[in-house]
Amino acid sequence: MKLNGVAIEDTFAEAFGMRGTRLIITADTAHWARIAGQTMTGFASSVIGAGIEAGIEAELPPEATPDNRPGVSVLLFGFNYDALVVAVRNRVGQCVLTCPGTACFSGFEGGTPVPLGRALRYFGDGFQTAKRIGGRRFWRIPVMDGEFLCEDRVGEGEAIGGGNFLILGRTRLAALTAAERAIVAMKQLPDVIMPFPGGIVRSGSKVGSRYKILSASTNDAYCPTLKGGVASALSPDVGAVYEIVIDGFTFDAIAAATAVGVRAACGLGEEKVTDHGILGITSGNYGGNLGQFHFHLHKLLA
Repeated sequence: MKLNGVAIEDTFAEAFGMRGTRLIITADTAHWARIAGQTMTGFASSVIGAGIEAGIEAELPPEATPDNRPGVSVLLFGFNYDALVVAVRNRVGQCVLTCPGTACFSGFEGGTPVPLGRALRYFGDGFQTAKRIGGRRFWRIPVMDGEFLCEDRVGEGEAIGGGNFLILGRTRLAALTAAERAIVAMKQLPDVIMPFPGGIVRSGSKVGSRYKILSASTNDAYCPTLKGGVASALSPDVGAVYEIVIDGFTFDAIAAATAVGVRAACGLGEEKVTDHGILGITSGNYGGNLGQFHFHLHKLLA
């Protein structure tokens, strides 16, 4: 298969089950809502090492938030419920409670409720108060610029992590330009995040390592500088590879994001490959033995 002249390998991305939730963070201005969202999703690119994967899903206008202020929706994904509980408590407590003018609400219904305001209320040192509005419970925690309004609990549910595709370019500029185009397009879709820096991964990994202390290590088959010394998956003219990893609430959401991202990455075609075009698209998998969700590129792009 070729898309706009770019070869699409007949392979699949292998993803695995996770648990996920959505938080709505609001503030007096979109600027401060964005800062809170960016801060709380820091160091959350991979469950390998970070323990959680998180990112800003979308910026929200006032009419789309519970308190009619500008905001952002943030998605958090963990391997299990317990990982989500820790991430929600610590990240909201350290990065949203501390941010000027913010409030925090649940943006997801269902599952086993994750403690939010009820876990943070003790910071009020006995001066906190509870309020019930429309069947939902909130906590008002006194802080130095007024009150931090926080929902008592947030929902959580099944999710999928590890959807991916790889962009093969002749140069780093070519691969990065294509990856940036893909991220811009994918960010328009709901229910997904691309958790790595700017949505792009330079350090794709494989399972295992020659060092016992590591559970994952550099994906040497896709490292251009190792082509002469390993069983490389790269042709001689590939000079750089970038990976885009996708987490989402449903299979369909990740499938749609993958298709949109690949099409955007291939938008400049191969005729300008020395500048901005790319040589090919592939995906990372482990022979179908790691994750139960398989995203076949040819099927998604048919």
